[in-house]
Amino acid sequence: MLKLLVLAGGFGTRLRSAVVNVPKALAPIGTTSFLQLQLENWYDQGVRDYIFLLHHQADQIISFLEAQQKGKYLNCTMDWLIEAVPMDTGGAVANAVRQLNLCGDFLVINVDTWLGNGMAEINLIPAPAIAVKQLPDVSRYGKVNFDSDGRIIQFVEKSPLLSEGWINAGLYRLSADTFYSWDGQPFSLERDLLTKMVRDSSLQAMPINADFIDIGIPEDLLRFRAWIAGGRQVQL
Repeated sequence: MLKLLVLAGGFGTRLRSAVVNVPKALAPIGTTSFLQLQLENWYDQGVRDYIFLLHHQADQIISFLEAQQKGKYLNCTMDWLIEAVPMDTGGAVANAVRQLNLCGDFLVINVDTWLGNGMAEINLIPAPAIAVKQLPDVSRYGKVNFDSDGRIIQFVEKSPLLSEGWINAGLYRLSADTFYSWDGQPFSLERDLLTKMVRDSSLQAMPINADFIDIGIPEDLLRFRAWIAGGRQVQL
């Protein structure tokens, strides 16, 4: 399994009414935290090599990770990198490539995106690729259109007029050499890099059937808590 870069430096602004004093990655879920459940989920999918890209309240996440490096996770590599200033999602990855001398392919995921599976699938196809998930209502996320060969041809902006379709599930397979010419400025994976790849006809979609939720807003955090408390009996 490829190395997993976890984007975990955000301020969690939309969650501040529901999560206080901790970063969103450590949002309480019953008697545990969201990141604890994420680690268990990623580990069960075969991930053993992690790099956490941090900024806001990084010390709390580092303390959590240090406590995990024993027992079940003793055979895992958990590294982290703290951004001096926020670099946005693309800049965070580019900064990691440069600072850690990364090469080859790796996976990238947002810390607040829960995907019950998909690591094994995206691990098998060439970069650049993104996992896509079909939903009955994509109005909050926008829509991903791709052809019969899986090549992404369009990202459609989120809109209340959208209904069923495929969304960007927030899991990527990328190559380090994509970032070697980085100019040191913040940029977005989604708005800048991926849209350029679509124009170049180089970005592949990897459809997955997985439990999916983005806990970035209070309503979805509450829904995730209820799902965990209910024993994960229904598909998210």
